[in-house]
Amino acid sequence: MAKEVTIYIDDIEVRTTVGKTVLEAAIDAGIYIPYLCYHQGMKPFAACRMCVVNVEGGRGNPASCTLPVSEGMVVSNSSSQIYELRRGIMEMLLAEHPHGCLTCHRVDLCGPSDICLRHVSVNDRCVTCPKNERCELKDTVRYLGMDLESPLEYKYRGLQVEIGDPFYDRDYNLCIVCGRCVRACEELRGDNAITFIERAGQTLIGTSNGTSLLESGCEFCGACLDVCPVGALVESDHKWEKPKQVERSICPQCPVGCQMNLEINRFGKVIRVVPEINSPVNKGQACFKGKFGLDFVNREERLTKPLIRRNGDLEEASWEEAIGLIAETFKQYQQNNFAFLTAGDGTNEDNYLAQKFTRVVMKTNNIDQTANTKPELMDALGFSLGYRSGTNPIWDLEGSKVILAFSTNLTEEQNVIGVPIKKAVKSGSKLIVIDPREVELTRYADVWLRPKPGTENLVLAAIMKQIVIQGFERREWINDNCDGLEGLRKKLEALDFQDVIQETGVPLELIENTASIYGLSDLASIVYGLDTIPKELREECVYSLAGLALLTGNLGRPSSGIYPMLRRAN
Repeated sequence: MAKEVTIYIDDIEVRTTVGKTVLEAAIDAGIYIPYLCYHQGMKPFAACRMCVVNVEGGRGNPASCTLPVSEGMVVSNSSSQIYELRRGIMEMLLAEHPHGCLTCHRVDLCGPSDICLRHVSVNDRCVTCPKNERCELKDTVRYLGMDLESPLEYKYRGLQVEIGDPFYDRDYNLCIVCGRCVRACEELRGDNAITFIERAGQTLIGTSNGTSLLESGCEFCGACLDVCPVGALVESDHKWEKPKQVERSICPQCPVGCQMNLEINRFGKVIRVVPEINSPVNKGQACFKGKFGLDFVNREERLTKPLIRRNGDLEEASWEEAIGLIAETFKQYQQNNFAFLTAGDGTNEDNYLAQKFTRVVMKTNNIDQTANTKPELMDALGFSLGYRSGTNPIWDLEGSKVILAFSTNLTEEQNVIGVPIKKAVKSGSKLIVIDPREVELTRYADVWLRPKPGTENLVLAAIMKQIVIQGFERREWINDNCDGLEGLRKKLEALDFQDVIQETGVPLELIENTASIYGLSDLASIVYGLDTIPKELREECVYSLAGLALLTGNLGRPSSGIYPMLRRAN
């Protein structure tokens, strides 16, 4: 447990822990220090300098977002000197940001259709900004009480608004170059689709490759939108609408189960989706399906009333009539004449009631999910490990020293699981990919084994044999936790490497390298999807993957284990 220290901010005693910054300690204590570049989960950057403070006995005015706490530290946050210094910093920010409304005393009285009595240009008005009333810069200007007139000359950048990419627009005329979006892409997502660029001697934000986000390899996860403090990055749809209420829900698009905050307008329509930053499941992250793909709940063609087919045509009916017809019809098909299929995006409660109805009312066990197209993903785990599920939380992958991705395109199907994997690789972990396809993870892989389709299990067996030959198996751990090692060794002895090379097309050097990397690691994880595996070989592949984890003792500890990649939410 981290050591506790006591600091004083404006004579207020604050208890915090070693390793935190003054800004983080102030936020935890409910003390407001203005900031524009700091964001939870990212490294301190100190670009905006808005959070400067004064420390008794210290030098200068350090940024509190980079200033570590120490025992007995006395911090001044509200002195006149700090107040004027922050106002001067804000003057420089406003010199390159439209602020006709920001510093006006009538900002709360004007609407988008009102004529400005000060003849402020449309481009400079807050009421025409998509982020109006959601703008952190506006809140900070109000806190500092900026004057209407500035001693600095204002220059509008005159940049073209970028609307060529899907899902969101980019207006860098509103950008304050805080760097949040760049750091979110790199630090939170493990990507680099956007970066700092220079244009005419001026630092701006732009794409890292080409002229569009598509050319830069953007995943359109929306993380940059969620951290942008101004209106530079906004959703293309509903960009002007303001939420009336916010409801928290679970994304139904994939099995990760991301917590989402749904912003709803006064007409009851979902206008925006923001990932919950404090969720232990997704930690404020989402994918393009969760961020921009939940508008199906707004579709007008969605059924809101029951339909009964009469004389070949579907006609509207009352709920009582529809339920009565279903009840009478179901009576004729009880026991094995009945089967229930549930949707892959149904809730736990939906599925519980469905199985209860099927077993108790219809007197049959014929119930399944439409998403259960690969039962082999879990069945073999139940036999090998004793339970049909993954072994660890997905964020344990961030601490894995070696990650083996087997026949899975998870950055497309279960996108958020790719985040801890990419962050682990950036931190120095090794990534092994076994897949005949070139998927996104192959760009990050240290070793890519590309077997001929249908021969993947041979590659796994060869890797296990190499681990045994090189003496990497955890014999003591196996003796304490497993059965059947000698039977596995006998099966592996019959395996001929030359036959494996000929049938799979994978060089022996890659198999040996993979065995060394995975076998020597005490924190190795396996992520698998069986995307390319024929149905008749899936179960054997899962047995081999479980055997690989058991052989090296990579189970039962954080940052190790096995992670099956399911296709639907439930």
